[in-house]
Amino acid sequence: DFVAFNVYLGRLTWPMIALGWVVNLLERGRASMQRLNYILDAVPDVSDEADVLPQFEVQGSIEFRNLSFSYNGTPTLRNVSFGIPKGKTVAIVGATGAGKSTLVQLIPRLYNAPPNSLFIDGVPIERIPLASLRRAIGFIPQDTFLFGETIRENIAFGVASPTQAEIQRAAEISNIDTDVQSFPMKYETIVGERGITLSGGQKQRTAISRAVIRDPKILILDDALSSVDTYTEEQILHELKQVMRGRTSILISHRVSTVKEADEIIVLDKGKIVERGTHAELLGRDGYYAELHRRQLLEEELAVSE
Repeated sequence: DFVAFNVYLGRLTWPMIALGWVVNLLERGRASMQRLNYILDAVPDVSDEADVLPQFEVQGSIEFRNLSFSYNGTPTLRNVSFGIPKGKTVAIVGATGAGKSTLVQLIPRLYNAPPNSLFIDGVPIERIPLASLRRAIGFIPQDTFLFGETIRENIAFGVASPTQAEIQRAAEISNIDTDVQSFPMKYETIVGERGITLSGGQKQRTAISRAVIRDPKILILDDALSSVDTYTEEQILHELKQVMRGRTSILISHRVSTVKEADEIIVLDKGKIVERGTHAELLGRDGYYAELHRRQLLEEELAVSE
């Protein structure tokens, strides 16, 4: 009996261990499925309206009409009105918290603008199919997100079967190609989670390439050159001039050097437009923009003297 007991015990040991392993696996799977269902069942805050146009091809003109916007009851933008003709470049400058990023985030409808306050090609933005709108926009945010894949895949994201020449040309425009060529695996280099293996400037330039390769009708750079040095900025802007020609473009920057060649410069302060005009016109008014220009020139002179 003792021998039989030991035999049966040996036979039961693995099934009992396996049962515990299966129960643990099921519990982990159930928790993971709950998290997935939470995302899959979530209703997006922004979606197509009931009266959306069935088909719409974005051309690129943008108009803000007395637009006011608030975050949780806190006013961020107040009675903003200006237009951007198709193919023109407009720059937006202002202090931190002036509402610059909020303003451009309304264009791809990351947030819903109040009805009849934002128009694309003369049509209220809420009547344009969301997919058509976002397909026509290349948006480079302040906080760049990269996938943990290769540089090639990060640049080509959202484009169906791009050629190597197209990928490399987009990389040349953002001045990231030179860096990529120095990597052992070149465009097959894995950037790591959120691009951890790249510097801040390299991540921003990769994001610029990702936007440019899509050939958007509207290009938005939300302080996308803040992490690059002045020399690299000049090179990128030189290449971007060719890309932005005939394309509606919006530049947000704290650097006057980035925005000075825009067709029009909008100066925001506490959510309101306080100045607007060309670089030369704003310098002649000796207001906020002129003061910003003088301060940055002084900072450059001090940096050189050091």
